[in-house]
Amino acid sequence: MDPVRVAVVGAGVMGLSTALCISKLVPGCSITVISDKFTPETTSDVAAGILIPHVYPDTPIHKQKQWFRETFDHLSAIANSAEAGEAAVHLVSGWQVFQSIPTEEVPFWADVVLGFRKMTEAELKKFPQHVFGQAFTTLKCEGSAYLPWLEKRVKERGGMILTRRIEDLWELHPSFDIVVNCSGLGSRQLAGDLEIFPVRGQLLKVQAPWVKHFIRDGSGLTYIYPGASNVTLGGTRQKGDWNLSPDAEISRDILSRCCALEPSLHGAWDIKETVGLRPYRAGVRLQKEILARDGRRLPVVHHYGHGSGGFSMHWGTALEATRLLKECVQALRAPTPKSKM
Repeated sequence: MDPVRVAVVGAGVMGLSTALCISKLVPGCSITVISDKFTPETTSDVAAGILIPHVYPDTPIHKQKQWFRETFDHLSAIANSAEAGEAAVHLVSGWQVFQSIPTEEVPFWADVVLGFRKMTEAELKKFPQHVFGQAFTTLKCEGSAYLPWLEKRVKERGGMILTRRIEDLWELHPSFDIVVNCSGLGSRQLAGDLEIFPVRGQLLKVQAPWVKHFIRDGSGLTYIYPGASNVTLGGTRQKGDWNLSPDAEISRDILSRCCALEPSLHGAWDIKETVGLRPYRAGVRLQKEILARDGRRLPVVHHYGHGSGGFSMHWGTALEATRLLKECVQALRAPTPKSKM
């Protein structure tokens, strides 16, 4: 039986993780990842990569919890393996602090992360502007190392990598039997989806090797995430802003906010500014679609729109996209009924 030719459009964390899932779970497929940008030039390379979910208003909570748990389990296995260093996945403990008591003191993901508990009054003394906090251990994933790790695994399993800009998904017909669209913001053009828009994130990468614990303001706007090679300080959420150039005034504001949470950061050095555009919509799009033109058909699986929750959910949603792809493969392989004479 000829292999089913699958094109995965997009080479961020969604495209590469979906390609790897398909190669593991759907036999008889040849996979090609097609993108005009690869690491280190994707949005995923800029992302802080810490596993703390935000809530998608259009997605049932039980579904979000499943995606998060599957992603946490996947990255935990890497963190506990000899590949942890190469993939730059590690456990990190810290605090999420609030200036007023949140409506949900225990979030839906509390029993997925490790050791989740309410902070003590003694711990809160470190944060005099905050009245409530949560302490827990989660995972951090460095996109700049994790993406090459994923790409290497895709290639080892026979996947191809192709640098090419796609203007229209129909370009891939008839070279491919099924397309998986992981193009993020590119889906405005490729899928005509005007529900997806950029939320600009500017952050700083600094050297502050003494910072060992993450600190996140409950609003999610100010955060300090220690990583393998630097500390990520953030951030911004600028809806509808396409500007990829760092703004020096915003950088000063980020540093000031982070120093208010962790005064030792006044001693940080080698400060690098970086900007990424999060692909935001009210709910992740995980959906099959059949494109039809002149009697020809091209099955498409859409997998995009994670906003700032990409790393927190990527493996769980990739597994779901892979299930949808499997249904497309089965439909292609189903024998066509012969007409009766």
